[in-house]
Amino acid sequence: MNQVLKNILKSRWYPVIFQIITLFFFSIVIYTLITGPASPHDNFGTALTWVLWWPIIPLIFLLLGRFWCAICPFATINDFVQKFAGMKLKVPNFLKKYGIWIIDATFIIITWSDHIWGIVENPRGSGILLLLITTGVIFSGVLFERRTWCRYLCFLGGLAGNYSRTGMLKLRATPDICKNCTTLACYKGSKNAPGCPLFEVPRNMQTSATCNLCGYCVKNCPNDSINISFKPPASELWFIKRPRLEESFLAIVIMGIVFVQNLTMLEIWQKWQKALTNILHTDSYPVLFTVLFLIAMTIPVVLTLVASKGASYANRQKTWENFARYGYSLIPLDLAGHIAHNLFHLLAEGKSIYYTGLAFFTGKKLEGMSTAIVSSSTITFLQYTILVLGAILSLYTAWKIAKNNEPKNTFNVFLPFSILIIIFLLINIYLFMLPMAMRM
Repeated sequence: MNQVLKNILKSRWYPVIFQIITLFFFSIVIYTLITGPASPHDNFGTALTWVLWWPIIPLIFLLLGRFWCAICPFATINDFVQKFAGMKLKVPNFLKKYGIWIIDATFIIITWSDHIWGIVENPRGSGILLLLITTGVIFSGVLFERRTWCRYLCFLGGLAGNYSRTGMLKLRATPDICKNCTTLACYKGSKNAPGCPLFEVPRNMQTSATCNLCGYCVKNCPNDSINISFKPPASELWFIKRPRLEESFLAIVIMGIVFVQNLTMLEIWQKWQKALTNILHTDSYPVLFTVLFLIAMTIPVVLTLVASKGASYANRQKTWENFARYGYSLIPLDLAGHIAHNLFHLLAEGKSIYYTGLAFFTGKKLEGMSTAIVSSSTITFLQYTILVLGAILSLYTAWKIAKNNEPKNTFNVFLPFSILIIIFLLINIYLFMLPMAMRM
């Protein structure tokens, strides 16, 4: 299997053929969002973006790691601009040091903006968001070398970095072969392909978080050192030597974002807004949502801090150190929550892709047709199954992290984080029990 995968990555058509396909559909999405029907229910671009792409992207991260980042249309645009107008300046140290915090903030701001201005449910808003991101990509491509945007600025890249740690596909170099290498063609590039777009040296890689499986290192390596293999889901999370606070913070905040995404589509959301109106004496939706949004973001952070403090009594580590190390254990449940939430849109609204596509390409509209692919009971069963599997994997990850770092006191360190994961699971299950509104 390793050789089959290597042959694919060595092909002159990889990843070009996929880049052409995604860029083609990206062009259709932009065109239909900006010029198509104002109603999201009739807009092909909305269906492609929020009913198809957004639900399947976490599945891609789980199965193939950051493969999407190799074929993402933004990355293709970056490469094209850079080829003809790139100044190729070095990445500023500021971005190297604080890029992930910028990604964290951007992800939170975009989620907040969506609910304030209705970006997802407004085709024009979605189109403007994509055009703004494209503008940022172009500026980055003109100024900086390689894919600086993807590595240090892209909010989806930050999400991909976290989720790809659970991925089941792994690209690594062979240390015994690489130790005598003097060309470093994998990083610098050669006549066969450019150097690593995400600034990685394969022989030093310990994680898939910054590998987009572009195949450039495979094409460039003169010693056939690169291997591609499958690995158990989330196994990378068990052996992180240098946990980063900002990466764990993103994992924990994503839990809050999943809560928000679910809450705002439930009937109970209206009741909470009314209750908050009486407390704050304002009916301003931006104010009400912002307060509730901050509460939803804060709850996972506070609960994780409490668990980290509890673990510190057992392992004598600082609270923030436990926060940074064990925050990674939430990533599988994050991913499960993301998949479960968006599975509803994919399976309950999936046929809208066909209906809106038919109207876009032929002008024929089908009115009053069900958009569901499967029954609501099937969707609910799948959602609960995914959540439970994600929680089990998060529990096992927390146990492995504790066992690898606290071999003499594993259970006492693991216990507070196991309680934390179960609490998050129960919150998610409760939210998924309530009726959810549709986008299409």
